[in-house]
Amino acid sequence: MGVYLVSVGAEEWFGDEEDGWGEVASALNAELRRRGLPPYEDVPPETDFAPGSGQAFEEKLTPSMTGFLALCQTHLSREESEILCGWTVLVPFSLDEEIWLSIESDDHESMVVGAPQVLPLAEKLAAAIDLPPETPATCDNLDLSMWFRHQAKELATTRTGPWTKDLNTAFYVSLFLRAAQHSIRRGCPIVCT
Repeated sequence: MGVYLVSVGAEEWFGDEEDGWGEVASALNAELRRRGLPPYEDVPPETDFAPGSGQAFEEKLTPSMTGFLALCQTHLSREESEILCGWTVLVPFSLDEEIWLSIESDDHESMVVGAPQVLPLAEKLAAAIDLPPETPATCDNLDLSMWFRHQAKELATTRTGPWTKDLNTAFYVSLFLRAAQHSIRRGCPIVCT
């Protein structure tokens, strides 16, 4: 199975089914209202899968994160590292601080952060490793995973730079960068599941 980062459409976000995120959506809206902020209700519907369309986001967290976490320690504060890679739910709007939601049915807490806060942190790491522009901009169906497994290795032989020192680290920098960009562009949540 493993851990995935996936975009969620309105049906699943507001759904009460077992796989739905309705409880999280309700708890988030209650907390936003408590803070005097508008509820998050403008979630786009899920679209039919079309490879390369950029309408969906799905990536699996497979490689080792050791190098990535070391990169975070070098270039980010502890708080910034937690915002970048500690979230359970990424939303497309700004939040002054992360929101912790207790979800009774799952007996756990979800950390919600804003993609506009994640994006500059991921961009900082992308600049630090000189992430190549050839890195896929859309991640509809494990596009980053496949690119790093195949094309990145070829590109690394001709396009040298810090990103080639550890392709697993470059993968995670790309993953969090593209997740934040996707959330903002599509106006959708991305969840860690």
